[in-house]
Amino acid sequence: MKKRTNLMKDIFPYLILLVVMTVILYLFNNGKYKVNELNYLDFTKNLASQNIKELEITPKTSESVYYLTGKLKSYKENESFKLIVPYSDSVVKELLTSSNEQNLNVKINKDPGSISWLAIVLEFAPILIICGLSFYLVKAMLGNGKGGTMDFGRSRAKLNKEGGNTTFKDVAGLNEEKEEVKELIDFLKNPKKFQKLGARIPKGVLLVGPPGTGKTLLAKAVAGEAKVPFYYISGSDFVELFVGVGASRVRDMFKQAKQTAPCLIFIDEIDAVGRQRGTGLGGGHDEREQTLNQLLTEMDGFGANEGIIIIAATNRPDVLDPALLRPGRFDRQVTVNLPDVREREEILKVHAKNKVLAEEVKIKALAERTPGYSGADLENLLNEAALLAVRRNKNAITMDELDEASDRVLMGPAKVSRKVTDYEKNIVAYHESGHAVLGIMLPNGEEVHKITIIPRGMAGGYTQMLPKEERTLVATKDELLQRITSYLGGRVAEELFCGEISTGASDDFKRATQIARSMVTEYGMSDLGPVQLEHKSGEVFLGRDYTNSQRNYSDTVALEIDKEIRKIMDECYKNAKKILTENKGLVEVLAKTLYEKETITKEEIEEVVENYNHPKKRASKPKEEVKETKPKKTTKKVVKAKKEKKVA
Repeated sequence: MKKRTNLMKDIFPYLILLVVMTVILYLFNNGKYKVNELNYLDFTKNLASQNIKELEITPKTSESVYYLTGKLKSYKENESFKLIVPYSDSVVKELLTSSNEQNLNVKINKDPGSISWLAIVLEFAPILIICGLSFYLVKAMLGNGKGGTMDFGRSRAKLNKEGGNTTFKDVAGLNEEKEEVKELIDFLKNPKKFQKLGARIPKGVLLVGPPGTGKTLLAKAVAGEAKVPFYYISGSDFVELFVGVGASRVRDMFKQAKQTAPCLIFIDEIDAVGRQRGTGLGGGHDEREQTLNQLLTEMDGFGANEGIIIIAATNRPDVLDPALLRPGRFDRQVTVNLPDVREREEILKVHAKNKVLAEEVKIKALAERTPGYSGADLENLLNEAALLAVRRNKNAITMDELDEASDRVLMGPAKVSRKVTDYEKNIVAYHESGHAVLGIMLPNGEEVHKITIIPRGMAGGYTQMLPKEERTLVATKDELLQRITSYLGGRVAEELFCGEISTGASDDFKRATQIARSMVTEYGMSDLGPVQLEHKSGEVFLGRDYTNSQRNYSDTVALEIDKEIRKIMDECYKNAKKILTENKGLVEVLAKTLYEKETITKEEIEEVVENYNHPKKRASKPKEEVKETKPKKTTKKVVKAKKEKKVA
């Protein structure tokens, strides 16, 4: 009975549309063509007076009559007459035999005998075409639950009934994260085991982490392991131009999920719809806030959603509404961090299954050289290396392609065609050598893996330095100071060995200043003591910037902060200058080697350092050769002598 009622609801609008279109077509035809009923007497009078312009005679033997249609000279273009006369009429018989005598255009049709189906089709074809086209357009607008123009309130969530083919075997690393979500799988498979002890499974799990760490893949794996229906949707699919559409879609999504429970709902980028309410100047966004209110109600309101578990992913948990994170809604937060060296090795093995790698390629060594890479970055790294191998017509991916792909991912493609003068090349060589020597000489400095002076992106060259031991949680004061010192090494080397300073150190200063400021205002690593004066915040709302300033100190303290930052930077600069002055020869040799080869690897750097540390192996460098590869210094004495000579 219910299905029949729904069928009538679906058909009823089309029936009304059909009736309306028929009436409109009928009125249209009647308004355009005017047919007059002419009696026999008027017909004979007009015929005698030669007032008839056109005449068409159609005999009907089955009815023993003639159908006469035509036009009078006084008629308009859209006007005609019609009448019926019997077979025995002498006037019509005379017209059939002697029409030319009256100069009358008479058309005599053949006797149709019976109704022609072709005539019927041609008569009703326009009506059928118009009705069919109208039916198609209305159906396309309504969408029939498939996203039509008028189908605003329907959910955009896509359903995978079997949960998909992705399992935990396809997710490399993330061992702790997998353990956190395994309870969801056990509950979906055997809910009675939890209900027996009165345990309540989390209604929602929020996956938090940087982009590309595998949050969406982990959610797909949960659905694949549980083998339950899996709805997936993006947060932006709820928000539309019209107010109330997003809330309607949330209701429809949960309505569908209740019919297939137990099931999973995955909302990707939930921060698009779950941002904190009441932010911004002049109030919030009504459509987004109504959608969020409906989502909060569906997750933990008066209605029960038994067997529905929601998994959401975001990389901006700081902007989410507090009501969304309370117990009863998103009970559990799982942080998906960047992979460590062991997890990177597992991820690389997964993505390298369909890649042809050379024997020299060691996955473990590649994992050690890629700290800070996410899973998506590692996949992109191998793909870029495969593309480079194809361009170079190689049968396998070698370490050369992997090195180049790593540089392309970090800095962009090499600007080989860019013309660089010898003067610029020399300054960049000393700049990068200064970074490298400080990394070598500082006890807690980072390990130098590669130096290049080939321009990439916005940089004229760069020094790849990686930590000796990968740590993600703790950094000591001494390590931070030595990191600042290594950043300042490029500028110090330019000043000491080139007698000039360039704009190439601007990014180094930016990073060094950020570390120094964090040491003073966040970490309590200065003479101001263990006080946190600033904190990192991802607030992006204009209203918060006006109403809740992040500055929690006076102007006097601000001056002290500036002094402490200046003090740290000056001490590190002096330390860098001291180390490079003591190791002047090593900087010279390293810069010369870099100037000649343009790119040197870790092994080549170690060889240069070893030859320099052993006087017997150290190669003597002629002064003329140094002058060729090194621009002349413009000292104050030379400038003063030139001025005195000019005055004289």
